[in-house]
Amino acid sequence: MMKNFDEFSKPEEYISPMDKHIRSVIRNWAAKEVMPFRRKYDEDWKNHHMIEPAFDKLMGNKGVGLQKALFPPELGGWGIGQSDSAFTVSCALAEEVGRADTAMAVAFMVTYWPLTTILVDPHVNWRLAKEFAPMFCNADKAVFAANAMTEPQGGADIENMDILGGKTIRTLARLEGDEWVINGHKLWPTNTGGVAKLFSVPCTTKLGSNDPNDFAMIFVPADAKGVTQGGPYEKAGMAADKNGDIWFEDVRVPVWYRAHGPGMDAQVFREIIPWGLAASMGFLCGAMLNLYEILYDFVSTKTYKNKPLKEDDHIASIIGRIAGDIDVCRILTYEAARMGDRRNKPYGYPIYTDEVACKMRNLKDFVSDRAVDIFGKAMDVLGPYGADREYDIEKHWRDIKIIQLWMGGKQLCQMEAARYFFNCKTL
Repeated sequence: MMKNFDEFSKPEEYISPMDKHIRSVIRNWAAKEVMPFRRKYDEDWKNHHMIEPAFDKLMGNKGVGLQKALFPPELGGWGIGQSDSAFTVSCALAEEVGRADTAMAVAFMVTYWPLTTILVDPHVNWRLAKEFAPMFCNADKAVFAANAMTEPQGGADIENMDILGGKTIRTLARLEGDEWVINGHKLWPTNTGGVAKLFSVPCTTKLGSNDPNDFAMIFVPADAKGVTQGGPYEKAGMAADKNGDIWFEDVRVPVWYRAHGPGMDAQVFREIIPWGLAASMGFLCGAMLNLYEILYDFVSTKTYKNKPLKEDDHIASIIGRIAGDIDVCRILTYEAARMGDRRNKPYGYPIYTDEVACKMRNLKDFVSDRAVDIFGKAMDVLGPYGADREYDIEKHWRDIKIIQLWMGGKQLCQMEAARYFFNCKTL
């Protein structure tokens, strides 16, 4: 009897009561809408003719309706942003969608990413929640948001708030009466290339400043006058996630479209980093769980010396180590999620603190490395089949490498770990 990938460890006592139901619904969606078609997604990277209908059935009201999950029930949402299990639920979503396609997982989950700054306790901005709820909660089709963070000249510098404090940001917001006027250029955000309907824009009110009071997060509708999006870039993988340029030229939005205000914007920006790290680990775990399914079938049906391949000592040692790595990575991923869900507890830490961010970067770095390594080992076991698109391993392999690279890659993860654990001062 074949083992199921649910055999891999997760902390059952911390799992949300809705976990089993959500997983069942998403697996059904994945089996019908994604798994049979995903190997054709690479050719659909630009137009998303095949990809968009699958997103609609996952996110829109005529499908599962997941795009409204963070919003309060009073506004038509599910209230996950105000639950004690927001991180662990998000981790389950990342895992299940990532098992089918990690690019779809990141595009879908990044819609939540900027919204966490205004929809998650203890920082719910009810005025903005009411403003944007109809966009997501009343839509039959998928609606995407984007965190317009990285810039051409600075890349992940914007995430290195402890040392740089936002002083490399070149996107400027100036206050004119009751409006913010925004000018700048963003590059590579997920859900750009014409996808997103709403941006959160990390910017500065004073160029070159590292004062947290000068850091601003301002929401900008994609159809606002002065917003221009370039086309998507073709990448090694992640075809379902479009990335491009955004230019803001004298873009005007109401003053209250700022997430919170001086000082607090910098804090909630720090808080989105753990969300991205925990979700990234969920994507990787989802891909590894699917790798296990594919690998199990291969080593059970292919033979060597008239025995299943898995009964060979050398192969068994490799696949045993792969299973062990998946188990450990899943445990670490849910520990990261629990760090997030403990944010409001007496025994937890706020997620803007170094205690959370640096430890999560450590975990994300480890899980990324193990994922990239075991996909390489699995491809070695499969031999020529490992590079065969029919087996889907090479697709995951290309996609997960990009997960390892984003959010500052290994370098920022390791610098922040050294900074926290070894008290480094200049990294």
